[in-house]
Amino acid sequence: MTTSPRDILTVSRLNRTVRTALEGQVGAVWVEGEISNLARPSSGHWYFSLKDANAQVRCAMFRTRNEGLAFVPVNGSQVLIAARVSLYEPRGEFQLIVEQLEPAGEGLLRLKFEALKQRLAQAGMFASEHKRALPRWPHTLGVITSATGAALRDILQVLRHRNPSLPVILYPSPVQGAAAIPALVDAIETANRRNECAVLILARGGGSLEDLWAFNEEAVVRAIYHSKIPIVSGIGHEIDFTLADFVADVRAPTPSAAAALCTPEATEVVGLLLQFERRIVRNMEVSLQRLKIREQHAARRLVHPGRRIEQHHQRLDELQRRLPQEINKLLLLKRARLQAMISDLINHNPGPQLAHAGERARLLSHRLPAAMATGLSRWQNRAALALQTLNTVSPTATLARGYAIVTDTRGQIARDASLLRVGEQVVTQLAAGKFTSRVDETDPV
Repeated sequence: MTTSPRDILTVSRLNRTVRTALEGQVGAVWVEGEISNLARPSSGHWYFSLKDANAQVRCAMFRTRNEGLAFVPVNGSQVLIAARVSLYEPRGEFQLIVEQLEPAGEGLLRLKFEALKQRLAQAGMFASEHKRALPRWPHTLGVITSATGAALRDILQVLRHRNPSLPVILYPSPVQGAAAIPALVDAIETANRRNECAVLILARGGGSLEDLWAFNEEAVVRAIYHSKIPIVSGIGHEIDFTLADFVADVRAPTPSAAAALCTPEATEVVGLLLQFERRIVRNMEVSLQRLKIREQHAARRLVHPGRRIEQHHQRLDELQRRLPQEINKLLLLKRARLQAMISDLINHNPGPQLAHAGERARLLSHRLPAAMATGLSRWQNRAALALQTLNTVSPTATLARGYAIVTDTRGQIARDASLLRVGEQVVTQLAAGKFTSRVDETDPV
């Protein structure tokens, strides 16, 4: 910057000019580094240095930006920040105004690991009631791992020592990098679809958190959870934990330990077979003894067929002798019952009763006209008497004797002259017709 002798800048103006230039020309940047000299005063603002092996820069992150961060940095944290390049004018210090801050490298993966672990645990995917017991004598063992990795060699070596006759099916898959995620899911689904194995081992050797990250992906965890075949996880070393370990039915510290968990030793198999042999021999001896006792009992109870035939012949002769007697008894019984039924029929003959009922009906038919005439005459007399009584109390008869009925404008019968008003119209009903008149004067009694 060139100035004339008369254009002299103050320090404040110089720093302000530099700050404006930095903020206007550089603007926002992303920077990765390690936090040191972290200060968190009571104001809530954060002040720290961000450094790498060769340089460092001062940083400020104000309270409005750091409130609510899930990640709280400490000295030594490797972070990634989004910041505005600026200058702190009072001290002329170059600094970064931090807008965003997040962990970088393995720290970011750790946060992602914990967040996903908590979410899947809340969904019940790690619950013990979903875990299945491993078969004691698996007919076939499935292995999901890299075809060229050390994990497969370790597993096969353990199987050669423990149970070399156990069939093993390999479902090859990469175990590191982005390509491992769909490949692991496909291997688990293929093993379930083909349904060839009694148990599956999901394995790989040790490595960093980033190397093992494929086994922390949600798609892989859900594939393990939905597997119908029990799965043993043997991933990394004993200190390594992945989300696949939490969702698997059994977690083994290493691939070799997973192979040992899934297979009984050959000596154990031989011992069990000998135990089965002794049990079978003992059961056969007991069964033979029982059969011998049953045969002896059957021999004592056995009767020669000729004796049975003689007994049946004798029984048949006896039945033939008794047959005519039984038939005669049955015939006599039927005859007695028939005779009794005939007697009952004669005693209950309806002929005489019908004749008596017919005679009574003829007598009643002769008496019916006279009774009807008498009854009709009696009802006619009662009707005439009622009509005479009705005419006596009828208002029409009263009107015929010269009386009249007076009603006011409301249709009420006028019984008291004091209730009528002068000038009011009234209607007078006579025996023949009616007329309307006006009240000129009332004379109450």
